[in-house]
Amino acid sequence: MTMLLIGADGQLGSELRQAFSDRDLVPLTHAELELTDRTQVRDVLRKYGPHLILNTAAYHRVDECEDFADRAFAVNAIAVRDLAIIANEIGAALVHFSTDYVFDGKKLTPYHEVDPPGPLSVYATSKLAGEYFIKATLPQHFVIRTCGLYGQAGSRSKMGNFVETMLRLAREGREIRVVGDQIVTPTSANELAFKIRQLVETDAYGLYHMTNNGECSWYQFAKMIFELSGVQANLHKTTGAAYGARAVRPAYSVLDNANLRSLGLDDLSDWRNALEVYLRNRVSETSTS
Repeated sequence: MTMLLIGADGQLGSELRQAFSDRDLVPLTHAELELTDRTQVRDVLRKYGPHLILNTAAYHRVDECEDFADRAFAVNAIAVRDLAIIANEIGAALVHFSTDYVFDGKKLTPYHEVDPPGPLSVYATSKLAGEYFIKATLPQHFVIRTCGLYGQAGSRSKMGNFVETMLRLAREGREIRVVGDQIVTPTSANELAFKIRQLVETDAYGLYHMTNNGECSWYQFAKMIFELSGVQANLHKTTGAAYGARAVRPAYSVLDNANLRSLGLDDLSDWRNALEVYLRNRVSETSTS
């Protein structure tokens, strides 16, 4: 049976290609499928007739979304609604990815799937709207909220990821200021992708939180990156207010993998261990290239 992967060249998309490499998977990049073009999406889905669609496409430049709200909602909500409608027409299930930012961060203990959301930014609101459209439109869905995602594709792209950005700034001898008052769970795209593989084989549709285990501030994450890499960095802690990002982030957005745990599948590693594996693989790739 055919699977369709939208956003196949991104961090998560690249890892999903590996996780489903033994399956009949059709990978589509943004250049090959414009998610906001409903006619093109319908034509592509009818052409391949997938039984499962994995959608990693999103407008995820969080601060930029504040200035381009129309674009954020077009990609993260309206296009997702249309995708769900078309998936329902052809009898396909949909895996869609959302964000920890749908919460307002006031709870201060890990968020469960049943906790009420309270988005603080345009990006978060558009992603939550996409969740609601899927829930209202397509019974056979997996909506996955994750947090602090980083993957090997980020080490090869211009945009990079948080890990690669930190290492680049250190190499350049730059002063690095990272917020210490926003608590998250950094998550390996590789681990997430293989956990998605396990989840979709259960047919246990619904909403899932899916991150590595544990929690830290972005500053603690950066500090651990340098410690595990043996890199000296001019790292300083700052606050979200002092950093002055355009979009408001939740102060605490750690997710509890409650629904995953109910299936006996919450065995993702501690975020420190996952980071160590990422850095080790990164070095291995560099030495063989």
